[in-house]
Amino acid sequence: MRLTRKRLCSILIVLYCLFSIYAAYHVFFGRRRRTQDASLRGLRKGAAPARERRGREQSTLRSEEWNPWEEDEKSEQKHRLQILSLYLWEHIFEGLLEPTDVTAQRREGNLVVGRTHYSFITGPAVVPGYFSVDENNVVLVLNGREKAKVFYATQWLLYAQNLVQTQKLQHLAVVLLGNEHCNNEWINQFLKRNGGSVELLFIIYDSPWINNMDVFQWPLGVTTYRNFPVVEANWSMLHNERPYLCNFVGTIYENSSRQALMNILKQDGNDKLCWVSAREQWQPQETNESLKNYQDALRQSDLTLCPAGVNTECYRIYEACSYGSVPVVEDVMTAGSCGNSSVYHNAPLQLLKSMNAPFIFIKNWKELPAILEKEKTIILQEKIQRRKRLLHWYQYFKAELKMRFINIVESSFLKNNKG
Repeated sequence: MRLTRKRLCSILIVLYCLFSIYAAYHVFFGRRRRTQDASLRGLRKGAAPARERRGREQSTLRSEEWNPWEEDEKSEQKHRLQILSLYLWEHIFEGLLEPTDVTAQRREGNLVVGRTHYSFITGPAVVPGYFSVDENNVVLVLNGREKAKVFYATQWLLYAQNLVQTQKLQHLAVVLLGNEHCNNEWINQFLKRNGGSVELLFIIYDSPWINNMDVFQWPLGVTTYRNFPVVEANWSMLHNERPYLCNFVGTIYENSSRQALMNILKQDGNDKLCWVSAREQWQPQETNESLKNYQDALRQSDLTLCPAGVNTECYRIYEACSYGSVPVVEDVMTAGSCGNSSVYHNAPLQLLKSMNAPFIFIKNWKELPAILEKEKTIILQEKIQRRKRLLHWYQYFKAELKMRFINIVESSFLKNNKG
């Protein structure tokens, strides 16, 4: 009897240990499994093969590696569309995001424009296979500027193409931050006219592909990746005397027109009248102090000097508009494949010129001294009116792009839905 009782106690102790191990497993590992399964179920009912795709995607894509130029997805079936891109969402659509913390892993927003509901998702946690495609229509905003970015953009397109082929997604459009030399051949295979799934392509820079049928030009916009804000004009921005004639804050590349610009400013002593902050090496990240200094330069200058870089179009143009500082733009073609298209014949900056941008366009920085001399003679009242014209134009520019985008996407997607 004593032996039996000891054996029974041993059995109970073994069972208790086994139960403890089982419980610990569920506490520490069960939640992770449930989260992953839930994210897969969220893609769509009946998406059983997604588990196999997930394994392949995990090996090539990790959430901390992917931040596709503040991505945008639009889905719209029966008046619904999902988007990914901060300039498109916050500056063009004037949409809000939750949470407001710009470092959040995932941020979302919703808007109703006319008869269509738009939803937006962005953030490092938004990767192929790990976000819900609950709508039938999506707009991806992708970065194709350099080889490494093209690789990740291709993963998105392959993932979306698979959804289209398996009828889990009906319509797909892309907004592409193109290569600065307009070398974007890699995306050709994904266009619908070439057997792919991308029905509409909105492309940044003066691509010769632009035809206003399935390929449209889109503006570069502001540096949202550096947290450049949506700027609200106020009385002082419009009416105060600005202490600087002009500004240039940026990187000076050897043997570039930017170097020529700096030399011309110094020759006549105009660098003393302008806010000039030059550096020799490009810095991808802004500190709070450097961002504030840059915004102060725009806010306190009547003109913003916009020399060409790798491409003529630069973020500085749109950021100057935000503060009512007139862009002085170097209107020259840069090396590469950019140029005129079948619908535009005045490259570079065809989109801005077609919308009558109230900028100062120059062909050579030798023209700058005369511009600055004239600037010295302009009275404050005239500058106030010029600022108002520029800010009104920029509001019109963004509103017009918003309506163009909506009309193009809706007419294509809804027409195809009916057909």
